[in-house]
Amino acid sequence: MLREFCAENLTDIEAALNAGARRIELCDNLACGGTTPSAGVIEQAIALVHAYEGASVRVIIRPRGGDFVYSKSEFKAMETDIRYAAANGADGVVLGCLKRGGDGFELDSEGTRRLISVACSVGEMRGRELGITFHMAFDELGPQAQLQAIDVLADMGVDHILTHGGRSGTPIEENLSHLADLARHAKGKLVILPGGGVTYENVKRIAKELGVKEAHGTKIVDLNR
Repeated sequence: MLREFCAENLTDIEAALNAGARRIELCDNLACGGTTPSAGVIEQAIALVHAYEGASVRVIIRPRGGDFVYSKSEFKAMETDIRYAAANGADGVVLGCLKRGGDGFELDSEGTRRLISVACSVGEMRGRELGITFHMAFDELGPQAQLQAIDVLADMGVDHILTHGGRSGTPIEENLSHLADLARHAKGKLVILPGGGVTYENVKRIAKELGVKEAHGTKIVDLNR
C-alpha cells in the first residue's frame, strides 16, 4: 500500500515519512486546493524526502487557485516551474488543464500535452522519466468525459489521476461506486489515486473496495503515531 501524503510546504513532511508515507505531493495554499510552492521550499522538500529510502516527491504545478483554465502567460509560468522542479530533483509533477465547453468544462488536451511535453523533455535531459499525475481538475469533468479522459491522458504519458470521484465536499464513501468504475476502466493504463476524505483510519477499507494499491490525503498517515 503506497500512501501519498499531501504536504503544504515543509509542514509535516518528515512526520509523514516517519509514519509510513512514501510519496509526497508538495503544495502551497491547500485552502484553495494547492498551488506551486516556492523555489526554496521545493529544494528543501526534495532534500528531506530523498533522505528516506524509497520515498519520492511530486510537485504540484498550478499558478493560482480558482479554475483550471489558463492563459498564455500562466502556461509559460507552469513550463518554467516544471523545468525548475525537475532540475532540482523532483520525481514527478502534478498538473491539470481544462477548457470551457458546453455547460461546464472539458479536458484541455492541447494545454495538458504541452505541459507533459516539457516534463518529458526535461526528464530525457536528466536521464530519468518524470512521473505525471493529473490532479483533481479531473473531477470537474462529467462521468462519460472522465472515462474518455483516462484514455487520452494515458496515451499522453500520465501515470496517475488524483480524483475524489465526485464533487468537492461530498463524503468519499458516496463516490466509491464511481471510483470503482474509474479504476476498472483505467486498469492497465494508469493508476486511479483516490483522495479527498481518505484517511489512515479508512484507507485500507477504501483501497480494498476499489481494488487499488495507492491512496492520497493530508491524513493518509497518523502523524501522532
